[in-house]
Amino acid sequence: MRYIILTLLLTIFSSASLLDFKYLDDAKEAYLKKDYKKAEELYNKIENDNAKFNLADTLYREKKYKDAIDVYNSIDSKDLEFKKLHNIGNSYAKLNKIDDAIKSYEEALKIKDDKDTKFNLELLKKKKKQQEKKKNKKKDDKKDKNNKDKKSNNQKEQNQKNRENKNSKDKKSQKNKEKENKDKNSNKEKEKKNAKQEKQKDKKNKMKENNKTQPPISNMEERKWQKMLNSRGVNTLMLPLSRGKGDNRDEENPW
Repeated sequence: MRYIILTLLLTIFSSASLLDFKYLDDAKEAYLKKDYKKAEELYNKIENDNAKFNLADTLYREKKYKDAIDVYNSIDSKDLEFKKLHNIGNSYAKLNKIDDAIKSYEEALKIKDDKDTKFNLELLKKKKKQQEKKKNKKKDDKKDKNNKDKKSNNQKEQNQKNRENKNSKDKKSQKNKEKENKDKNSNKEKEKKNAKQEKQKDKKNKMKENNKTQPPISNMEERKWQKMLNSRGVNTLMLPLSRGKGDNRDEENPW
């Protein structure tokens, strides 16, 4: 009975091994034909570290870098440790996780001194320096821009204050000018009024002087003047003066 069980187990394992070889061959063929999807399906059917390594590599070719890293990390074989770390570094580099990639390459180089791994490591270190330089430049540019904006804003504020002060001075100057013009016009009006009054006063004084100096018109002259007007046919409302009773004024008396 014991021999029957052992024989049965050997038969099962032999069948499984034959299937694994079949899957490996088909998966390898699909991989070489770049049919990575079929290769992934076939490698998933095999449970050993070599198949896992090839599965992770297939996922890498499909640009499934995160899934590839997960599969690489599930491999326990010490014989595959260097290759696993190297490929994990490649996957992190593709994800642009520079620090993680550098760490993986450095761990791989502790196991084996490899030219390709060194090249990738140096390349990523240069890339990291360039990124830091670019980042610092961007930071400096931002700082310069902020300083320029601040300076520009300060200048704008100063210009605004200067305009406000100028407007205030202009308004004050305008008010002073208006006041001066108003006072000037008021003085002119006063001077004009005083001149008019003086003129009227002078006219009155002249009239008084004329009245004093002009000899009175006699009755005889008045009659002559009236006769002259009548001879010219000019009517006048002027009434001739006549003597009344008891009036002893002679012809020389004013009328």
